[in-house]
Amino acid sequence: MHRMIAITAASMLAAVLGGCTDQAGGGGAGSRDQIKVVGSSTVFPFTTIVAEQFVEKTPGVKSPVIESTGTGGGMKLFCGGVGAAHPDIEDASRRIKSSEYATCKANGVGDILEVQVGLDGIAFAEAKNGPGMQLTTTDLFKAMAATIDGKPNTAKTWQDVNPALPTTPIQIYGPPATSGTRDALAELILARGCEALMPDLADLREKNPADFAQKCTRIREDGAYIDAGENDNLIVQKLQSNANAIGIFGYSYLEENKDKLNGISVNGTEPTYETISQNRYPGSRPLYLYVKKAHLGAIRGLREFLKLYVASWNPGGPLVAKGLIASPEDVRKKAASVVSWETPLDPKTLP
Repeated sequence: MHRMIAITAASMLAAVLGGCTDQAGGGGAGSRDQIKVVGSSTVFPFTTIVAEQFVEKTPGVKSPVIESTGTGGGMKLFCGGVGAAHPDIEDASRRIKSSEYATCKANGVGDILEVQVGLDGIAFAEAKNGPGMQLTTTDLFKAMAATIDGKPNTAKTWQDVNPALPTTPIQIYGPPATSGTRDALAELILARGCEALMPDLADLREKNPADFAQKCTRIREDGAYIDAGENDNLIVQKLQSNANAIGIFGYSYLEENKDKLNGISVNGTEPTYETISQNRYPGSRPLYLYVKKAHLGAIRGLREFLKLYVASWNPGGPLVAKGLIASPEDVRKKAASVVSWETPLDPKTLP
């Protein structure tokens, strides 16, 4: 589900910033006097918190507009061009792809800042009255993959996947194909489960990524996996009404709803702050902001917004209180330096 929020604080909006002129050679029409963010539903709540603080600390500023479009959908909007008609920031639950970066460049976007804001885990969860599942990456691959060893996946119950698991039907609510969480699910969970089950495919990932994806990370479409859209709160609601179902979302949603849900261990490791920060949990992943350098001088308040983000992601900070996992100190320092010096991303580092 597509979501949009305009963070508002009526008492702070007595005055607004003057309209920011469209910059970067006519990349978009008109003008805009507020920050615009698109992208990941996982990063969405953290950017929302920073936006609320930004409004509180900056009297007269117009509320940032933040859209939860999914990482992939957000990248398309972000890379569409420069200027007032295009977003300033992309929230991302994975790194930008080299093909997306090339699209940005082709559309005149120019330099882009890559800022790692913290860590997250792809959490698997069930209702408090669920069956108490404990899964492996191989179990999850065998439950979700479209094909197993080249044959259509016919598993109907969890016991079909693993004789030690319950006979309950496989019902998994998860993110859509446009989501960075879906990309990370494929890379961190399904690919690992596939390689563990069929070790001979390990070399295929490097030699023929497309064939590997077809065999290992394509998700079944027969109803066992249910696309819940870009609304992780909807998955939480579905789990509360269906004790036999499993949900997939960012760790922050599990942390926020731990009174309603239980995390499911993967390969014997529970999704917790400690296991994710120590990279012991299989679904650990970094979260990012991508920022158009050209917009830093055109959208008033954008630099201050980024500095506030930096001040909010430390251990004990407001983002960690919301469920973000703080990056290691050296990573935080590097990210803060990118913001301070406005250092553009080197595309040679992209996969």
